[in-house]
Amino acid sequence: MKLVKSKRPNHNTPLAYLMTAIVLTSCTPAANDGWEPLFDGETLTGWQSVGGEAPYAIEDGAIVGTMTAETPNSFLITEKEYGDFILELDVKLEGETTNSGIQTRSHLDKEANNGRGRVYGRQVEIDPAPRAWTGGIYDEARRGWLYPLDLNEGAKSAYKKDTFNHIRIEAIGNEMKTWVNNVPVAYVIDTIDATGFIGLQVHGIKDETLAGKKVYFKNIRIQTENLKPQDFPSGIYAVNLTPNDLSAYEKQNGYELLFDGKSPAGWVGAYNDSFPEKGWEIKDGTITVLPSDGSESTNGGDIVTVDEYGAFDLSFEFKLTERGNSGVKYFVTLSENNTGSAIGLEYQVLDDERHPDAKMGRDGNRTLASLYDLITAKKTPRALRKIGEWNKGRVVVQPDNTVIHYLNGEKMLEYKRGSEAYKKLVSESKYQKWDNFGQAETGHILLQDHGDRVSFRNIKIKRL
Repeated sequence: MKLVKSKRPNHNTPLAYLMTAIVLTSCTPAANDGWEPLFDGETLTGWQSVGGEAPYAIEDGAIVGTMTAETPNSFLITEKEYGDFILELDVKLEGETTNSGIQTRSHLDKEANNGRGRVYGRQVEIDPAPRAWTGGIYDEARRGWLYPLDLNEGAKSAYKKDTFNHIRIEAIGNEMKTWVNNVPVAYVIDTIDATGFIGLQVHGIKDETLAGKKVYFKNIRIQTENLKPQDFPSGIYAVNLTPNDLSAYEKQNGYELLFDGKSPAGWVGAYNDSFPEKGWEIKDGTITVLPSDGSESTNGGDIVTVDEYGAFDLSFEFKLTERGNSGVKYFVTLSENNTGSAIGLEYQVLDDERHPDAKMGRDGNRTLASLYDLITAKKTPRALRKIGEWNKGRVVVQPDNTVIHYLNGEKMLEYKRGSEAYKKLVSESKYQKWDNFGQAETGHILLQDHGDRVSFRNIKIKRL
């Protein structure tokens, strides 16, 4: 803008000062809105390549990584580490069977990969494959999937193929949230990694026909001060990895703890008015059934919630020991007057490799996460955790009686209570002798004593 000199010689009047200030203000850049660019569009200053050998280059103002055969996952990482931040960028990925991701608060094992280093930490997934998990949260080279998009089916359509997609990531305190093209996707509350670098991934490839496919990153910017979180709508499932804790978001969405980590409050022995005096242990934030002889309810016996539930969203964590067997049952009415474990629909908790029950029943319908003796869980290797590690189970019963089992965030099975298909399954099972098995309007939640050491924690429920 050209400055026009006033015809009046006196520039010391208030009006002259005001006009000059207006002109000068219009000539200066807009006030800083808190965003800082992480990429200048021309150089890779502030970034370094680690891990695999996939090359990174700059094309038309974008960082471009090229998939390369016979090399592990490659990363371009920031030289600076970040704590709390809001990160936005645009990403485009070639191909429909390729993969990429954005590392957050991540770290580098410098000795791995023959000195090239191995990146580990939370990653926001970029996934054009049919499963459509873009925006989900994966823990690279460490814990595996934290938030698969089976937990938020409605967000699977947010990603658009063969074009740039806008990604927003908020990492504030222990909370991490993601958006894809302004659609809210994932919400994880974690207990580790307060700081770390940001990284751009070129995934390793096993299919050599994918060599040469590219991933593009541009408009990369970050805020680190005066952060203002974007509203995250209610009703989206949040993964809270803090044991026996409810976040403010979970409380607002109606969740309640069924185990406080310290006491048996809210639980009693099945067919009893009090908590068992033996056979169960509450210690270090866990509630554990103690080992006996591997039989049903011969030590402390099953425990059940005092309250009953109809439609609900139940989450729990469990840890198996070798050859361990237990279960989480629901719609337990305690009306069957049977011996052994109380009767109810059962989410199977089992060491599939070592416990003989895994080979009984039909077609694996007594394996981990199955609807015991009725429907087999369709597990993938990635959904499994090693014995001795914590697993996340979830059972959702909708008001229309549709029931879904999840294991570590992945959908295992779905059925509808009371349907003809369900009744047929019951008629072919060990439950055929009980009328209307599993069809009560409400029932207790049960943790099973099967004579093996199994621990539980982070048990929470929401009435639907």
